[in-house]
Amino acid sequence: MNLHFLANPTRFQRWAGAILPWVATLAALTLGLGLWLGLFVAPPDYQQGDTVRIMFVHVPSAWMGLFVYTGMASASAVALIWKHPLADVAAKASAPIGACFTFLALVTGSLWGKPMWGAWWVWDARLTSMLVLLFLYLGYMALWDAVEDPARAGKAAAILCLVGAVDIPVIKFSVDWWNTLHQPASVVRLGGPTIHASILVPLLTMIVGFTLYYLTVLIVRMRAELAARRVQALRQARVASRESTLAPEAG
Repeated sequence: MNLHFLANPTRFQRWAGAILPWVATLAALTLGLGLWLGLFVAPPDYQQGDTVRIMFVHVPSAWMGLFVYTGMASASAVALIWKHPLADVAAKASAPIGACFTFLALVTGSLWGKPMWGAWWVWDARLTSMLVLLFLYLGYMALWDAVEDPARAGKAAAILCLVGAVDIPVIKFSVDWWNTLHQPASVVRLGGPTIHASILVPLLTMIVGFTLYYLTVLIVRMRAELAARRVQALRQARVASRESTLAPEAG
């Protein structure tokens, strides 16, 4: 799809309103299927027992934390370089969702780590870099709120997002670059997945479900952001009209 197809906010609103029910329905069905497979069909691990089922939330959450931030960085680059009118809207709308996914990954990782490592938290390379990612999300959102002018706020937030993108490869390759407690990649790897199909299928189903959920919430948040900006623009236009009307009378 051409980047300029949805550049018009009105066109985007129509397109988003049409696909939103379908994406939301697919998200609900996929998440329901994934949870059923993960909780009732997938066998317990021979070492971890039923504790391994935390993986079906932890891994998709971590994946989405990285995926959403990568999308934000891409949208920020588009906003800075090509001035696409919806790019900064997409990035801004994605930030709270990505932050929630990252926080969920950290919490479920802590719950999983306690029985496996004997501690709720260790300063492992991947855990630490994932915590940095959460701070990047929070800093991005705080910057939007701190700067009143939307144009300046969008530009500053986009620069911060692009600078913070260096953390993404650090998270991905931390288990390869350093000696960490975190297990190495077992799904996305050159030699193919090392997980048995009985675990892999529910895991991939949950990843797809989380992705569809993200798209659903993203569309809702983008539509709300565009509506808020339109209301703000109308208010500013009304104020400007009043000032222009009062100016000759004052003169």
